[in-house]
Amino acid sequence: MSQAVTNDSIAVIERAIKAGVRSQEGSVSHSLVPSDPSMPDYVEHREGATEIGKLSAEAIVREYEATAKEIESMGADMIERAKECEAVTRDTLAVTKELNEIAAQYRKEAKRVFEHIENCSALVAAARVTCDELKDKIAAPVKKDRLKS
Repeated sequence: MSQAVTNDSIAVIERAIKAGVRSQEGSVSHSLVPSDPSMPDYVEHREGATEIGKLSAEAIVREYEATAKEIESMGADMIERAKECEAVTRDTLAVTKELNEIAAQYRKEAKRVFEHIENCSALVAAARVTCDELKDKIAAPVKKDRLKS
């Protein structure tokens, strides 16, 4: 299957080259290879290469170069995402610190409420004891000695 795709791709390139050759046959230029500044500087034509070979090589190298630029672009995008992740991490650490402070305040308040409830409970218990003692004193039989005085 990949061989068929490759053969189809080559056929498309060959048709494009032939169309380019036909369109330039009537031009004044003596060379079929356009002097294109967009051709990457890491390649140059060999001496003795045919015009069809030069056109094919240029077309292919441009496709590879376009893909290489897209790959580099992905790297730049990844760096941007990494910077965003670093910012989120910094924000997370700051928020975590704040959350820990809030949790400490809640614990402090919980201790205050706990002690207040226990103090109220002790006060109520003491009041009950006092009430029970008073009730016992009030309900106690009156002694005759006390009445004579």
